[in-house]
Amino acid sequence: MFGFVAYQLWGTGIQTARAQSELRDDFEAALQSTTTLAPTTTASTDPTDSIPDSVPTATSTTVPIAEATPAAADGDWLGQIHIPRIGVDKIYVEGTSVASLRDGPGHFRETPMPGQLGNAAIAGHRTTYGAPFGRLDELQIGDDIQVQTLVGTYLYRVTETYIVEPGDYLAVIPSPDPSIATLTLVTCTPEYTSSERLVVRGTLVADQSSQVFQPPSVTAPANTTPTTVPDNLPPEGGPDTVESTDSVPGSTDTVPTTEPTTTTIVVAENAFSQGWFDDDEAPPHVFGWFIVLALIVLGSYWAGRWANRLWVCWVVGIVPFTIGLYFFYENVSRMLPPSL
Repeated sequence: MFGFVAYQLWGTGIQTARAQSELRDDFEAALQSTTTLAPTTTASTDPTDSIPDSVPTATSTTVPIAEATPAAADGDWLGQIHIPRIGVDKIYVEGTSVASLRDGPGHFRETPMPGQLGNAAIAGHRTTYGAPFGRLDELQIGDDIQVQTLVGTYLYRVTETYIVEPGDYLAVIPSPDPSIATLTLVTCTPEYTSSERLVVRGTLVADQSSQVFQPPSVTAPANTTPTTVPDNLPPEGGPDTVESTDSVPGSTDTVPTTEPTTTTIVVAENAFSQGWFDDDEAPPHVFGWFIVLALIVLGSYWAGRWANRLWVCWVVGIVPFTIGLYFFYENVSRMLPPSL
């Protein structure tokens, strides 16, 4: 049991470190072959920096539309995120599925890309798989977050941090103002638990960033499910209604009608929303590796009896048992909530 805890806290980081190394090599190779990359800006590391009274931002009337490109597959690299205050320097990938977040921070597929108008959102683990957002709670208003893509480098400045319930997922993702470029980072809180979600939001500093774009029209990927969010919640001052003046036949009077309006937000697979035993394919693998471990122990025992030496058991069994135990832990981990 202690071994499994150690695997969760440190062993999973080995897998992420290997994936990050491969992703970084691929991203840097793509950067070198790209001729459209804008000049890189340097994020400030001065902790005394604060949000200026007016953060320069681009509006939808002054920016071009981004070129439409094929949607990246889950786990494909998108860019690099750098947060000086907490020492984050990671390659972030597309998607927030369980597999994607094992490789690094994941971009919520249903949000704009960093460097585009609207709210780009990225999630990351707090404790396991390298804990890329392990110190996210240390960020303060005015801290810098730099994101580099093949299109350019973008500087965001933290404007607010807050905590929401796990079910308030839709409160985090929609763009608060589609005409302003913002960046939202999400992780679990408190540390070592998944009872709540920590949200850090920053606003683009346009005069220290590359060219900003409007997001292109995209088609939702096949692995998404539509979620309908009502827009007709009563605002301050009275209910939100739609007045209609359709005439009633034979009368000159008009009849007001109230029609609720809805907005459909497409929500992709989100690892943080999954619970215990959601991976139906994990139990057979766990059972299989348990059998393998039992056979290794039994084989080592009989080897020791045959040699009439206890140390033979350890020599024969320790290496294969350790390897088997790693894969056993890896599959047991699949049955736990990914947000732990």
